[in-house]
Amino acid sequence: MQKRINWLYLTLVFCLLCFSCDSKAVYDVYKPVPNSWNKDTVASFNFKAPDTINNYNVYVNLRNNSDYKFSNLFLIVELNYPNGKIIKDTLEYKMAAPNGELLGTGFSDVKENKLWYRGYSNDFKFTEEGEYTVNIQHAMRNNGEANGIVDLQGITDIGFRVEITQK
Repeated sequence: MQKRINWLYLTLVFCLLCFSCDSKAVYDVYKPVPNSWNKDTVASFNFKAPDTINNYNVYVNLRNNSDYKFSNLFLIVELNYPNGKIIKDTLEYKMAAPNGELLGTGFSDVKENKLWYRGYSNDFKFTEEGEYTVNIQHAMRNNGEANGIVDLQGITDIGFRVEITQK
């Protein structure tokens, strides 16, 4: 019986090691959102450029739950280069199917969304060595209202991910 338990334990550890490794990820960090995402709250991510040679895919990652009541999401994403250059984008992402079911992966009411930021249609390279900063802020509004939603419900974590592309 003891040998069987040891064998099961070793098999479990081996499976965890094999499936939990992510060789493509160069940077992958999440920041929790307490209660709600205030319109003035900016999630900032600082990282060093991996290199200036390879191509990368860059993502905004979000975890949301059933408290998220919208079919889309508008974000303002700012990429700050080491030399001071800033690229600022307003991006829209689809977050729910037409029937209202939340998109993303996950088994419970928490869904994880890997949203393209750079590298999807054009190759993306870090053109400068040094520290980059990415700032992410929501820009949600109710239809017909000029003022934005102050506290966005349902977003539980904001993340940023850089992956090396497959050659």
